[in-house]
Amino acid sequence: MSRTTSSRAPRRIRAGATSAAVTLLCAVGCSSGADGPGEAAGGVPVVEKGKLTTCTHLPYPPFQFEREGAVVGFDVALIDLVAERLDVEQKILDTPFENFKTGAFLNSGECDLAAAGMTITEERKKNVDFSLPYFDATQALLTARKSGITSLADVKAQNRKLGAQAETTGESYAASQGLDPVAFESSDAVLNGLRTGQVDAVVIDYPVVQGWLKDKATASEFTLGQNIETGEQYGFSVKKGNDALRAAIDQVIRDARADGAYDALYEKWIGPLPGNQSGS
Repeated sequence: MSRTTSSRAPRRIRAGATSAAVTLLCAVGCSSGADGPGEAAGGVPVVEKGKLTTCTHLPYPPFQFEREGAVVGFDVALIDLVAERLDVEQKILDTPFENFKTGAFLNSGECDLAAAGMTITEERKKNVDFSLPYFDATQALLTARKSGITSLADVKAQNRKLGAQAETTGESYAASQGLDPVAFESSDAVLNGLRTGQVDAVVIDYPVVQGWLKDKATASEFTLGQNIETGEQYGFSVKKGNDALRAAIDQVIRDARADGAYDALYEKWIGPLPGNQSGS
């Protein structure tokens, strides 16, 4: 998913996965680390010795979000496996999503990789190198139960208000269907827009909707409408030409799918495995 551009300053936060580094909040002016660049296992270069620095954009549950002062989620857990393979600790830097599309924080040496529930697109491939796809994503329509809306066609025919996260593939898809969605800055703002009646339905990635509907209060007010197959796949990105790190990430994705670790993390952070997802 292409997610919102934000002007807020990046900040370092501690990661919540098993081997993740405990890193205190830090303003953007902080350096990459007192020890400077280093090398991880297998000769993989890292921007800070002993660390694998991950750029993300919060919140985006269930892929990355803060819980009890730590960042956790599906993406965090997968990259933690990469950190373990490289014998380093993961450190997370919360940054504006725009930097992922341009590769700015990778090129400047702030981060080693970006992990942010990010759809692989040809446009983004011009600026960054992607890992193997690690997640097959679809869009979903979430509606207020009282609205009677079950599809984008209903939204259009009834001239109802649709919401989406700004600068996302969900927003783009809705526009391609002749709709003019209200743009919200973050996934939290999208749900709040639905709660407060600013919109009658929202389109956003299906796993996000799954997560929202786990909350009983949310499920009592809102319901899943149309599932929208867009053929999107998520990938982790690295600086162009960083083949060593990209190869290490790819191997972890392959191994995790083969040994069951992927399925276990999927069930923990996202939910029951789709029939075509397990072991694929």
